Amino acid sequence: MQKKAIITSALPYSNGEIHLGHVASTYLPADVTTRFLKQNGVESYYICASDDFGTPILIQSEKEGKTPEEYVAYWNKRDYDDFSALNIAFDFFYKTSSPENIEFVQYVFKKLQEAGHIYESEIVQFYCNNDKKFLPDRYVIGTCPYCKAEEQYSDLCEKCGRVPEEIGNPHCSLCGQPPVKEKTTHYFFKLKNFSEQLSEYLDNAPYLQKDVKKYVQNWIKSGLIDWDITRDISWGVPIPGSSGQVFYGWFDNHLAYISSTLKFLNNKGIDGKEFWNSADIYHFIGKDIVYHHFLFLPAMRLGIGQEYKLPDYIPTRGHLTLQAKKISKSRNWYIGLKEFLNHYPADYLRFYLISINPYSQDDINFDWDAFETKINSELIGNLGNFVNRALGFTVKSFDGKIPNSDEPDQLDKDAQDKIENFSKDVGTLMEQNHLDRALKKILEFSAHFNQYFQHKEPWKKEKGTNTCVFLSVNAVKSLSIALYPFIPESAQKIWSQLGMSGNVSEQRWQAISDITITSEHKLGEPSPLFAKVESSDIKTHKEKLGKQS
Repeated sequence: MQKKAIITSALPYSNGEIHLGHVASTYLPADVTTRFLKQNGVESYYICASDDFGTPILIQSEKEGKTPEEYVAYWNKRDYDDFSALNIAFDFFYKTSSPENIEFVQYVFKKLQEAGHIYESEIVQFYCNNDKKFLPDRYVIGTCPYCKAEEQYSDLCEKCGRVPEEIGNPHCSLCGQPPVKEKTTHYFFKLKNFSEQLSEYLDNAPYLQKDVKKYVQNWIKSGLIDWDITRDISWGVPIPGSSGQVFYGWFDNHLAYISSTLKFLNNKGIDGKEFWNSADIYHFIGKDIVYHHFLFLPAMRLGIGQEYKLPDYIPTRGHLTLQAKKISKSRNWYIGLKEFLNHYPADYLRFYLISINPYSQDDINFDWDAFETKINSELIGNLGNFVNRALGFTVKSFDGKIPNSDEPDQLDKDAQDKIENFSKDVGTLMEQNHLDRALKKILEFSAHFNQYFQHKEPWKKEKGTNTCVFLSVNAVKSLSIALYPFIPESAQKIWSQLGMSGNVSEQRWQAISDITITSEHKLGEPSPLFAKVESSDIKTHKEKLGKQS
């Protein structure tokens, strides 16, 4: 862990609302990690941007009678507001259509061109006679030549994760008609020339997931193909010297990680380039864009002489299904983030999604019944119960003042050891990006102190009562700090109920294991942290989802 860090997430596409599937793999893990790094004194910045270019946006804006600029401006603000409602705390949220990113993309292209990594070639491009336009990227659907999956996009097979050289059985996604082929001239990036350097990068990147590196290495061994970076549309980053053509979205969008960071840091009076190259770089992604982030992105940075360092971490997680079915906005099988937060607090969703989401590419499932159980039994029955009983008892029996501790017995010593080792036990898992395991460790800590409180029976006012209260309140303080990256609103409520001044976000991670609440400290006013999730409401949500489908 270095003293500086830049954290990014895959850019949300400016063409629709954020749903639960979006936040599970990328934005929420990135936010939790950023908060944790800041608690450890790391100068960390969470940078993101909306992905504004591409044919879908151009077509949809025309349908709505808006300019593309107006259309993406709406979704940029809407997405940012929705993320903020979940307490996703970006330090800077920008856009790929910014003048800074356009200028930076063109700069990178010219550098690659000067270095001999770009060439022009006449190609045959799919063209729809019915819609009278060339069909780039996701407007051609067909059969993947590698895994034979049907109904896959021409620029990405969602089944196997590879980028097809040419899709089989192509048809236009707009009208369903088979396209014809027309000649056009495009620019290509010599991706295949970077095979050896990419392989070396993967071999020497210790913090990248081993399973991901393994199959990316297999892709390299099976042969990379040069990458068509031109699109025959009007909405995109203009290609210098090319009339009416723009860059492929995957050429420009990940460069916004850098251009947005430079914009933000330079405006703060920090040398953005120097900071980037001396920081740990995190790119949080879902498994569907591994090809782009493990191959295209590093190859382009290598191609300009590593002017900007390659990522140290590319945390990659699987997809979220909904009630064991693939999320699909077109089939109306999804839950919008804004809609969900109209019913439940942000911390409920944060807690649930983190607890079920391992650091792997395995898909996870949002299940309404499992959500109810986890919130009621773990968040409320375990965490909420311990905090409320420890603080409530102290207020009731000691007028809210922490008593002097007695001579500790073995249970007390074990409890104190738990507190003193807590920051390390959880912190190690956080550093390894095992956020679900870290949260489980926090729940185990809370469960231990629930049992400790029960065994000590302080309500009997016998010997050892004072020590039990003293250690239990300090354990609540430890929980408040440890929970902050995961459920920040609830962590602050606990901090306030402890009678602590300021914000819990200002506390250093190591303070988790410091027993700093001493005798005579006055608690605030304890109150229940959470409200039960009602089975009748869960039934309503499930019925509504079924009607949507």
